Amino acid sequence: MKIIIGQPRLEQQLLQLEAELKQHPEVDVLLFPEGYLNQNVEEARRLAAVYGTMIVSGHRRLDERPKDRAIIINKAGETVLEKAKYTAAEGVKEQDWTISTLLCDELVLQGFRNENIGRVDIIMHSIGVGMFSEEQYTEWVEEARRMAIQNQCIVMGTSHADGSYRNSEISIPIAYCIAPDGQVVLASRNDTRTRLIVLEKQNTADLYREVSGNHVNIQVIPLASFN
Repeated sequence: MKIIIGQPRLEQQLLQLEAELKQHPEVDVLLFPEGYLNQNVEEARRLAAVYGTMIVSGHRRLDERPKDRAIIINKAGETVLEKAKYTAAEGVKEQDWTISTLLCDELVLQGFRNENIGRVDIIMHSIGVGMFSEEQYTEWVEEARRMAIQNQCIVMGTSHADGSYRNSEISIPIAYCIAPDGQVVLASRNDTRTRLIVLEKQNTADLYREVSGNHVNIQVIPLASFN
């Protein structure tokens, strides 16, 4: 399976999302940050169907609390998962991979509550804005690593390229990918290049960095950035 991890700038439309889909029509899944879709869910559904790509991200319902929602739109443009922040995990199937989600500080406030769905293959973590300190960056990557080991699954995440938490003067964009054995395959800070993650459940040789964990090969390929 091919997954794009994108780090877009905050925007009111979906121009960067559409640009990634246009440039990488061969990918299966596009992972974008928490809240990126804003009120543009219908447009995101249209784009998912046009390009045949699953979209994992987040949007907001401004008249509800909590306002943030994780969302997965399948390749046909259908919403197959929509979950309020701080609720138990849900999962969907893409090819033969079971995918679930985390939103931003769910990682550290409640962990991965998978009591309703059992084992998953991939946890996709949509983060709002960059880290507000080096200590937070280290803490979140380490917490994701522990989560990967505990659940024996791949954990990957991404934030926006800009924006800050409560007007913090520091904002460190983050993107990461961790193998089921806890090996950190990708840990990016202040590097907003798009990444292509290639997952295979059998051993293959590749020129790019490759990690084998639990019979899963993970290749990380940096791509050009739109930022």
